[in-house]
Amino acid sequence: MSSTKEVAARLREAFNSGKTRTAEFRLKQLKAMLNLMKENEGALLEALKKDLRKPNFESIISEVLFTKNEIVCAINNLTEWMKPEYVEKTLVTKLDTCFIKKEPFGVALIIGPWNYPIQLVLTPFIGAVAAGNCAILKPSEVSPNSSQLLSELLPKYLDKDCFAVVCGGVKETTELLEEKFDYIFFTGGTHVGKIIMTAAAKHLTPVSLELGGKNPCYVDKSCDINNTAHRIAWARFLNMGQTCIAPDYVLCTKAVREELVPALINCLEEFYGKNPQESEDLGRIINEKHFNRLKALLSSGKVAVGGQTDEKDKYIAPTVLVDVKETDPVMQEEIFGPILPIVDVENIDEAIAFMNRHEKPLALYVYSTDNKVVKDVLERTSSGGFCSNDCIMQMTLFSLPFGGVGDSGMGMYHGRFSFDTFSHKRACMLRSAGMEKISALRYPPYGSHNLSMIEWTREIKEKGSVCCIM
Repeated sequence: MSSTKEVAARLREAFNSGKTRTAEFRLKQLKAMLNLMKENEGALLEALKKDLRKPNFESIISEVLFTKNEIVCAINNLTEWMKPEYVEKTLVTKLDTCFIKKEPFGVALIIGPWNYPIQLVLTPFIGAVAAGNCAILKPSEVSPNSSQLLSELLPKYLDKDCFAVVCGGVKETTELLEEKFDYIFFTGGTHVGKIIMTAAAKHLTPVSLELGGKNPCYVDKSCDINNTAHRIAWARFLNMGQTCIAPDYVLCTKAVREELVPALINCLEEFYGKNPQESEDLGRIINEKHFNRLKALLSSGKVAVGGQTDEKDKYIAPTVLVDVKETDPVMQEEIFGPILPIVDVENIDEAIAFMNRHEKPLALYVYSTDNKVVKDVLERTSSGGFCSNDCIMQMTLFSLPFGGVGDSGMGMYHGRFSFDTFSHKRACMLRSAGMEKISALRYPPYGSHNLSMIEWTREIKEKGSVCCIM
């Protein structure tokens, strides 16, 4: 087995050869990746079931179909994305050709998480391939079956000199981070994100950090309670709550809570039956460590529904907590499990103040039929993404960027944004070797006449006045 240093060196040599720069090569790799997804769907679903006991329905819509759509989006638009972007010019540069050239960074490192071990590894990888980079994938050791499958499949479909998968744990990740990469893309927790950024700083390597956080969900008195309960329950308990953009807690008045809780209880029975542990539509906690962490959080507030646990089965019932205080343990960390705390507030102003006291989340949600309420929350808060009257759906649209802000991350991807993330935008100006009389205006000895001419040809005017932009 090759060392991480040897793998990185092989990819560096391949990138320097220039083979990844053509549209033909990139399209060939993207189409091969699409074939990988189509021809191995059964194996992918089985790996996800072994790692997380994911229902096939969830695996298909959130992992397989999502990834295939991202690939097709790149294939359909790659030629357009790669075109030079011509820019506005001043009078003095009117005869020059000025444009932005989209170039690959070089060799990228993509470190993926365990909760969506196919989608969250391959989606940024698609952007890296489309942009013409070589890339090493480091899937999570916490989802070993999915990671192993990717390490077996990718070399069968993609160019082995340009792309590689490195499996393993902390040791292998640490070794990879000692190498000099041209871009690092990490999806995971904030703590590890800081480690990644520190390692990248040693080589001045740019990074994208897709982290998480406690995503607030404000439920207004004007909302449709039944629809709201269904949408929140689906988003919170999808993938057993192990979703970075799931609603992490609900803020509402006591009056709204008294209507919302019974509606949520009805939803849970409707979704998973009287005994959710027997439902085939509910996954499991990834491992014992996370099970124990989540079980400890159940002591916060009061259980309104759920609360049952089975360590052997890595099962925690979908749980709603009420009478939760801001200082309770469940409010101190991202939950990442099937627990939904409800925190009482007096009004929208208190809810917004509550949100703004905490780190900026990856997503923020509001349920209301009052447009003024929606606009108020949108304008007075900050988050990576925002959605009203639903959860998670904002990330399914590839024309919207996906990414965090502050503690929830930096950088963005999906669709065109993935291509842009992995592309260096090179400023290019092609000038004539002649026209020296114009160039001579800037040479010493300086004079007032020359200065006036330069100001006239280069000054940008305010809109409404005569402007030199051409």
